[in-house]
Amino acid sequence: MSDTVTSRLPGFHKLPMEERHAHLSRMFRLTPEDLRQLLGSEVLQPVLANQMIENAVGTFSLPLGLGLNLQVNGRDYLVPMAVEEPSVVAAVSFAAKIVREAGGFIGEADPSLMIGQVQVSRYGDPTVATERILAHKEQILALANSFHPAMVARGGGAKDVEVRVLPAPEGPCGEPLLIVHLIIDAQEAMGANLINTMAEGVAPLIEQVTGGKVYLRILSNLADRRLARAMCRIPIPLLADFEMPAEEIAEGIAQASRFAEADPYRAATHNKGVMNGIDAVAIATGQD
Repeated sequence: MSDTVTSRLPGFHKLPMEERHAHLSRMFRLTPEDLRQLLGSEVLQPVLANQMIENAVGTFSLPLGLGLNLQVNGRDYLVPMAVEEPSVVAAVSFAAKIVREAGGFIGEADPSLMIGQVQVSRYGDPTVATERILAHKEQILALANSFHPAMVARGGGAKDVEVRVLPAPEGPCGEPLLIVHLIIDAQEAMGANLINTMAEGVAPLIEQVTGGKVYLRILSNLADRRLARAMCRIPIPLLADFEMPAEEIAEGIAQASRFAEADPYRAATHNKGVMNGIDAVAIATGQD
């Protein structure tokens, strides 16, 4: 990557695509081969698509654009966005320009902790089963980490064991749900495969310790210990445009936020607007 990378590219949207590519080539040292792939010249072949999913009938494309002007923690980013809806990329770039003039975004992220869940049934007394599991915590962690020594060597791996006893749902099986949580540092990986391997690997030991029967052993996608946060502060004068005073725009934003906080019907629409940008980046970066 060149030392002159900047997300501030005035007039970029007015350039022909060839000139946009020339800009990117200079900044990121892209090769002609890179540009051919950017243009989709080497599309996913039907034979490969047919191997990837069931009932394949073809492939699907979306426009790929760049969110401009983004600065996070003092560093510039050009953000790929795959989306078919007009104005989404423009809206992101325009808002980022205002935030950039106010000093950019401040971002932070939690450690990469994910949860593998092991569901135990027919365990007897839940208090006794919980005590037995926690008494064998170090053994459980050692067994889990034995399945991914390379991750452990990089500082990741299983870090803790927790037990949750949940009220019994309605139905013929009246026992409370006993759920073992493996707390796993997945580091740079999303972690699904390694978490599932660890959860599956410790299941026989948990059955042995509790005398119960394990059913589900799988990751949780509620990654509430692996959150990222971003914030910005925008001085009111930066909101001014040619049609409306800055103070009036700021008040409108505040009132829209109050409306969304109070009313789920507005909140759904409010959040859909946020997800327009998130989805576009997730699709462009191959997230599922």
